[in-house]
Amino acid sequence: MKKAWLFSVRSYIKLGLFFYFKRISTHNERAIPLDKPVLFLSNHQNALLDALIIATNSKRYAYFLTRAAVFSNPIISRLLKSLQMLPVYRIRDGWNNLSNNSAIFDTCVKLFNKNEAIVIFPEGNHNFQRSVRPLSKGFTRIVFATLEKHPEMDLQLLPVGLNYINAEKFPDSVSLFYGESIKAQDFILENKNEATLELRKCIQYELTKLTTHIPPENYKETLLKLNELNVDFLNPKQVNKTISSNYTKYRSVNSSRFSILKPFFKGLLILLLFAPYLIWKLALQPKIKEIEFMSTFRFAVALTLVPFWVLALVILLTINFSWIIGLGFLLFTLSIALISVKA
Repeated sequence: MKKAWLFSVRSYIKLGLFFYFKRISTHNERAIPLDKPVLFLSNHQNALLDALIIATNSKRYAYFLTRAAVFSNPIISRLLKSLQMLPVYRIRDGWNNLSNNSAIFDTCVKLFNKNEAIVIFPEGNHNFQRSVRPLSKGFTRIVFATLEKHPEMDLQLLPVGLNYINAEKFPDSVSLFYGESIKAQDFILENKNEATLELRKCIQYELTKLTTHIPPENYKETLLKLNELNVDFLNPKQVNKTISSNYTKYRSVNSSRFSILKPFFKGLLILLLFAPYLIWKLALQPKIKEIEFMSTFRFAVALTLVPFWVLALVILLTINFSWIIGLGFLLFTLSIALISVKA
């Protein structure tokens, strides 16, 4: 029953992501261990969408460590936990709540012992910045706690790089790069502090190869130059090569020939979905305080309000005219949506 629920939800979300993103490309998916416990370690730019993209584009039904703040509502909490999300507390959630992480970390150890997969965003927060930020110690505590209780376990660590063209905008494109899996046992050292530093250093280095990593020095100038060159941010290897070569080796992205007509089709789509669009623009978007949540809430509207609105219109047209008119409207709306997003 649980697998059926997860499969149904994941399939629906994947369909939603297909209509939301212009392109989602996955690379090196073969590197995902299928019969071993695995800890996915990903960079974190685009709030909940990062987790949804990994969840729908991997071969594992993973558990996700998620910021505890989103579990505050009891109904939402039950829903998130049914989707294998576990709350993790940060300092901003209050010092008293940090002790709750011990129980969550123990749960992670038990899950690994059952050959399960867990996803963690070790940067500890989300940010549109095109750099791999310093990693927190939380994931290392889980790794070493697991190895202490189960020293024979072949726990695999899998770096993951998420790359967006413009994470705030719609429609956007994203590329998902899986690195090669790393044996956690390779970091068992006599000095635990040294082992922790080596593990964090290794994962951080691997993440910088899987996503665009602009060094902190001259960050704004470097980003401005990359935008001027119109580099392909979906290809982090090439972008990082452009940075390291002082901009002598780069590839520009070709503009779409369809771009002239896109405003027309986008306007037509807004007209067809004017009710959800107005709710988004007037009621929801102004309340978003963190820009990194912009795409997450926009996608939530696309996943919930838009289907209800379209279905209501289809039923209304079918009742008042015919099922042919209703079906025609549905196919027309889907066609406009695909053209607006994919072209």
